[in-house]
Amino acid sequence: MYHSTRGNKNVTSYEAIINGLADDGGLYVIDEIPKLSYKDVLSYSYQMLAGKIISLFFKEFALEDIQREIDEAYKGFDISEVVNITKLDGKAILELYHGPTGAFKDIALVVLPRMLKLAKKKANNKEITTILTATSGDTGGATLSGFKNITGIETIVLYPSNGVSPLQEAQMQGFNNGNGHVLAIRGNFDDCQSFVKEFFLKNKNLHLSSANSINISRLVPQIVYYYYTYIKLVNDQTIKEDEKINFTVPTGNFGDILAGYIAKMMGLPIDKLICASNKNNVLTDFFKTNVYDANREFYKTNSPSMDIIISSNLERLLYYTTRSTAKVKEAMDDLKKYKRFTLDGDYSSFNAFYTDEEETNLTIKEYYNNYNYLVDPHTAVGLAALKKFKAMKINDNYNVVLSTASPLKFYDSVAKAISLDSRDLIDFCNKLNIELPNKFKYNSFTKSDISICDLDAKIKEIISCYTLK
Repeated sequence: MYHSTRGNKNVTSYEAIINGLADDGGLYVIDEIPKLSYKDVLSYSYQMLAGKIISLFFKEFALEDIQREIDEAYKGFDISEVVNITKLDGKAILELYHGPTGAFKDIALVVLPRMLKLAKKKANNKEITTILTATSGDTGGATLSGFKNITGIETIVLYPSNGVSPLQEAQMQGFNNGNGHVLAIRGNFDDCQSFVKEFFLKNKNLHLSSANSINISRLVPQIVYYYYTYIKLVNDQTIKEDEKINFTVPTGNFGDILAGYIAKMMGLPIDKLICASNKNNVLTDFFKTNVYDANREFYKTNSPSMDIIISSNLERLLYYTTRSTAKVKEAMDDLKKYKRFTLDGDYSSFNAFYTDEEETNLTIKEYYNNYNYLVDPHTAVGLAALKKFKAMKINDNYNVVLSTASPLKFYDSVAKAISLDSRDLIDFCNKLNIELPNKFKYNSFTKSDISICDLDAKIKEIISCYTLK
């Protein structure tokens, strides 16, 4: 059974998936994290491993039903095994961007719509569900792509106007039809995310759910690639059985790195999780001081998916390190009221570093010049963080860096970093002799910016239209 990080009211796994956010504003968690030895799944394909892990968290569903949906979900990926591991300079780069929109969000957001469909069937829920989601860039496109043509479900995506890359925006606006609606908001990602949470709490009569990582069904599929990476490294003898390794994770909303922490709780031999932030370094400060202070300037950077001050999934970590819903509620109340909280806990699994734009660009240039390997700015932040971690000589474990987006999604930033004069994405690909994938070919679009004060009425108008269909 699942319950809120802020309370003890139990719900089934399918209710947690459908609700997205708990009715007290908390996030759904389970107290008994399932255990899984990697040795029991050494021969599994990515799809089989996903079925196994997801079924451990959502036991009300039959494994064969989950497996069928997963096998179908991953057919749209560029490679059969969903993710790719590239080894460079004594470490592994885990490429998570081979899905329909070129970002790691695809891995969970092709599964979540199908799990929601199963959950609604399990609950005999025949109402139209509205997915209301905030995005700092990649979640929006992945959500709209994943939910496209899923019957009984409509999507509304909010993103900060002028706060995402040109390609991210084009991808989202390309889905602005059918069962998808896209709204550019005057503000930043935190404004969008805060609005979504408040809208959920104020409109419990509406049939709402979320595709953000606040939804437990978005989080769980991300655990899979930590296990898969470890298995691959053991099978190809890069590491020995039971050898501990580190993962470095470019981090914004804390969902991706939390999935790694849960994998560690499940028994995967992970030593350190290295939290990599950009100039919006609230998490770096938190892991050094146990003080989360959102009273700080917000920066727009060349790694926009990490331009976040309020990292929602940290709330789940606070629960698992304290096991106290009362302490978590108090911390979240303080965050809302004072934009600050202090909470001691066992955060020894984490190290945290941040990287500014200049160092991000230097890292992109270094990997291109030295290895002829392109990385996007978010991945570069992760690589720079690992470099700082290794300089501290905390351990000499094998290291894996999560590569969260295709460099083509941020071609303008990559071109600047490698001193390439490029007019547009097509020109960028031509000059580097790269074939432009169809998933990055988008038409021009128009958008209308919406202010936060007008957003409530606009969303209710959209939902009303959906309901009348």
